[in-house]
Amino acid sequence: MSQITFKDLPISQETLKSIEKKGFKCPTEIQAKAIPVIYEGKDLIAQAQTGTGKTAAFGIPIVDKVDPKRKKIQALILVPTRELAIQVAKELKDLGRSKKIFVLPVYGGKSIQNQIRFLKNGKDVIVVGTPGRVRDLIERGVLKLDSVETFVLDEADRMLDMGFIEDIEFIFNKAPKEKQTLLFSATMPLSIKSLAEKFLKEDYETIKVNPEEVTVDKIKQYAYRVDEKSQFSKLTESLSETPDKKAIIFTETKKGADELASKLRKEGFNASAIHGDFSQAKREKVLKAFRDNKLKILVATDVAARGLDIKDVDVVYNYSLPRDVESYVHRIGRTGRAGREGIAISIMKPSEDRQFSLIKKKTNANIELFNFSEEPIEKPEKNKKRRFLSKRKYSRR
Repeated sequence: MSQITFKDLPISQETLKSIEKKGFKCPTEIQAKAIPVIYEGKDLIAQAQTGTGKTAAFGIPIVDKVDPKRKKIQALILVPTRELAIQVAKELKDLGRSKKIFVLPVYGGKSIQNQIRFLKNGKDVIVVGTPGRVRDLIERGVLKLDSVETFVLDEADRMLDMGFIEDIEFIFNKAPKEKQTLLFSATMPLSIKSLAEKFLKEDYETIKVNPEEVTVDKIKQYAYRVDEKSQFSKLTESLSETPDKKAIIFTETKKGADELASKLRKEGFNASAIHGDFSQAKREKVLKAFRDNKLKILVATDVAARGLDIKDVDVVYNYSLPRDVESYVHRIGRTGRAGREGIAISIMKPSEDRQFSLIKKKTNANIELFNFSEEPIEKPEKNKKRRFLSKRKYSRR
């Protein structure tokens, strides 16, 4: 993609001031592709991972278009989790600072009465929320969508996975028919394509940012093949050799996250789980500790980690391989961010060999594979020196 600046895009001088204050100079690929389409007023479906700058891709045109003097909700962004609601709202507030735009995040786990009070004040022109809380506020008659001009589904695939389809359809139908609809999704399963056909106008545009280009380049990837009873010991061995590294460990279930975090703490590791069953206060406390380096190991499910914007994660562990390739790419994309190098380690069972082969093929990644004895099973390309994963070596990288 040729190097363009935000000044080359159809953005007002007022919004450009806010972009410059944030330190943004050149748009990312998704921003360069999506922003002109959104300014044209077209509906859009975009495939892009967290970390590609997708929030600003829809956020810049939205803050540019809304009129804070109208005192009406002019844009609604639906997101799957409370953390993402908070993050997206903050980003939009920053982007709209020069225009003094009010953005209200609404989500469960916080007092609905406070959110009702803010809505009744009539200052907010953009609402960012989770489907359940947004629907609740609509049904209470305090959230009016009759002035909404832009409707965004962010992380649409996760919202469908979490069972929000009925809420989404209810909310969508409460907004004016003639609105611009923007659908952002990290993956593009048939369910998302069906959603696009249902919600978007016939002439909608499709944009795709290849996830491999986004996340894999700066991430060194390794895999251990171990039997199931050796999984935990292999994980603790790896963690012990990198005591100062900040790590996220992915598990398949909330119960699995709790159990693994508990086992790690019993072994003396500074670890905590995070998932949807935590109260909002507890989730925020855990995330703050992780961001402030008071917590070194976060054990998370895919849904809990979706949308987390933590730039200094050193290592990502797959405590068993994910079910699909795109989830693998999304997981390892939690590291290697903001220009830093990252490391991804998968601790897999022999029964996952087929999935491992599929991941390698689809991502075209050079994943160095080791068996329990730690002898390399596959030589890395170009005879690269094996580092980080070999016993007693990777702590010295």
